[in-house]
Amino acid sequence: MALDIEKIYRENNALLEGHFLLSSGNHTKFYLQSAKVLENPKIAEMLAKELAQQIIDYGLEVTCICSPALGGILAGYELARALNVRFIFTERVEKKMTLRRGFKVSKGEKVLICEDIITTGGSAMESGNCIKDAGGIVVGFAGLANRGICKRVLDRNNISIIESKNDCKLTQNIPLFALADFNFELYSPNSCPLCKDSIAYKPGSR
Repeated sequence: MALDIEKIYRENNALLEGHFLLSSGNHTKFYLQSAKVLENPKIAEMLAKELAQQIIDYGLEVTCICSPALGGILAGYELARALNVRFIFTERVEKKMTLRRGFKVSKGEKVLICEDIITTGGSAMESGNCIKDAGGIVVGFAGLANRGICKRVLDRNNISIIESKNDCKLTQNIPLFALADFNFELYSPNSCPLCKDSIAYKPGSR
């Protein structure tokens, strides 16, 4: 039986309602605070195993997981543990995503980029570019949850209930894996109806 991801987020006070500013610059009424879910190691392990099984069932060969800091680190590490592969992360140095701390990528190494939440996929793509610059191959993207902007894999035939929207920054021919879609409405700062009553709050990691 598939996990009820929305229920898990609600039970862990990780599905927030208010007026939020996302890293993409858009505003939203709902925010997924994955850190509240991942602070419980047993839940983190359970979610990572479910995500890993999707990747295994799809038949994707992965030798390394890479996550953008800070938000993706816990999800990526647990996914790497579930897949029994190594884990590395990228981080921002003077606003530029960088691979440092002695992390190396072998030429042709098959790397999957893992986030906690995939919104537009901007940070995931920045990490992916670091991997490509280092000689690796980005074979997939993954997140615990998908905000519904990017098309994700539902089975080996790549059937999805949504199509990627114009805001999606992920490379379209590389599969995206996630445990659930959360199709919350997003607003541009210039047309956000929430702004008339409150100022957008940024609870994320940047």
